Amino acid sequence: MTSAPDVGRLLDGRYLIGARIARGGMASVYEATDTRLDRTVAIKIMHPGLGDSGDVIEASGEVGGAATSFADRFVREARASARLTHENIVGVYDQGEDHGTVYLVMEYVPGNTLRDVIRAQAPMSPARALVLLEPVLAALSAAHHAGLMHRDVKPENVLIADDGRIKVADFGLAKAVSAETQHTVTGGVLIGTVSYLAPELVVDGRADARADVYAAGVLLYEMLTGRKPHEGESPIQVAYQHVHEDVPAPSSLVPAIPGYVDALVARATARERDLRPADAGVFLHQVRRVRQALADGMVEDPELTEDLSPLLAHPASDEEPTTALFVETRPPSPPVRVGEPGPEKRPMVVAKQRRGRRGPALLVVALLVLSTIAGSAWWFGVGRFTPTPGLIGMTQAEAEQALLDAELGFDLGEAAYSETVPAGQVAATDPEAGSRIIDGGTVTVSMSLGKERYEVPRLRGKTEDQAQDAIAATKLVVGTSSEVYDEKVPLGNVISTDPPAGTSLKPDSVVDLVISKGKRPIEVKDWTGRDAQKALAWLEKKKLEAATTADFSDSVAEGRVIS
Repeated sequence: MTSAPDVGRLLDGRYLIGARIARGGMASVYEATDTRLDRTVAIKIMHPGLGDSGDVIEASGEVGGAATSFADRFVREARASARLTHENIVGVYDQGEDHGTVYLVMEYVPGNTLRDVIRAQAPMSPARALVLLEPVLAALSAAHHAGLMHRDVKPENVLIADDGRIKVADFGLAKAVSAETQHTVTGGVLIGTVSYLAPELVVDGRADARADVYAAGVLLYEMLTGRKPHEGESPIQVAYQHVHEDVPAPSSLVPAIPGYVDALVARATARERDLRPADAGVFLHQVRRVRQALADGMVEDPELTEDLSPLLAHPASDEEPTTALFVETRPPSPPVRVGEPGPEKRPMVVAKQRRGRRGPALLVVALLVLSTIAGSAWWFGVGRFTPTPGLIGMTQAEAEQALLDAELGFDLGEAAYSETVPAGQVAATDPEAGSRIIDGGTVTVSMSLGKERYEVPRLRGKTEDQAQDAIAATKLVVGTSSEVYDEKVPLGNVISTDPPAGTSLKPDSVVDLVISKGKRPIEVKDWTGRDAQKALAWLEKKKLEAATTADFSDSVAEGRVIS
């Protein structure tokens, strides 16, 4: 493979390479010009030599190696990203090879990365952190619904444009989620940035959408605290902590963080993946609930905290549990009457098994009894239950199919307004996603009506009473009334509203009225001693009617105004 292109090279006869804007372990990214379409693009160019060997370790704190072909990963990135069309995902335009130089053409996003924002602003407020996280989860949710997971969610892959748009980049590790593709493409060796690596990827290389949820939870922790939850001198030490240690509560470093925000982080970063949100769409719904609680000024919300907290606790020890079987052989004590001494207390006798054939047989029987009891307890406790799938954001047809696949029933509940879920998509389920439901049970699904909004009615020319009635009929609230002069609207009628007519408002929003005081009065000049014809002309110009009378005067000349 040839060396990376210098600035000014025309790649493939079309892309004029400009300044390098980023460099990673596998490729560099350049600003470039698409001369055919006359637009600025970003081009990712593979480092020389990576396509020739499958025995390469990724740099910059990433764990890698044994890849079948980095060039194949480049092609896979193009195909995976091309399948995704979303406002929060960096678009992929083209992929090709020019005399051994493998490249990927992407949407150019001028600005910086979330890593830059974390360095400058963290620790940041929960509200600010969730504003930045929400578009990331929206992008991941679109990928998960398309059957893809990102597998390398980190601040460097979150681009923040100069105009505020947030986009997720680098689906180079993206992979279809299916039973045949649950293991890493590296023959069991991990690929991904170790600080954001889900425990299951460390243990057995198996991953699904919940691995992306874990990484997003770590990202949220880092924004809230300014630190990564697990740190060590080597990537292996960090990976070990992901498996054996919970992500700390952000409030342990920033005490002002509410408990329900701690619970949100704990839920997303649970080491047991079954306790995490089913995918980014479910996590996004939970984030929006927390954002609403923050917007409402909730210092603490015990119900929300309990609802978001992981349902199970992690084992307190890494030791294997042991079971001992004890049999007491003494006969029952006789009844004790009043005034009689009690029977002599004797220590419990633990029967020793006799050596011989009966010992193993009795042990087998005992184990069978214990296993039967344990199995029954498991069945009546949790075995007959299944987690409710995440349906938030799906259409009704998609939700019905998802429940059918999970062998659960579908029941359409009453539609409701939602501030976070678009109209026509699932806004809520009963039970909620991740909650236990009995096998074959029914999930009640509520569809979103979209945001509840009411338009300010057109009230110009109506009386103040008529305007108040019209506002009350739209679930809006009448505010203050102010009066101004108006040349066209009669006295006492509405001139305008604030906000203006046609504005969409939330229920109980205030609408102020501007009422007409009639036409502005005209101040008449003092024309005494001045020319009467000029006075009449001025009055006519002001649209005033003049009535004239004539009289004798010893002091005012003829044809001039006396008074």
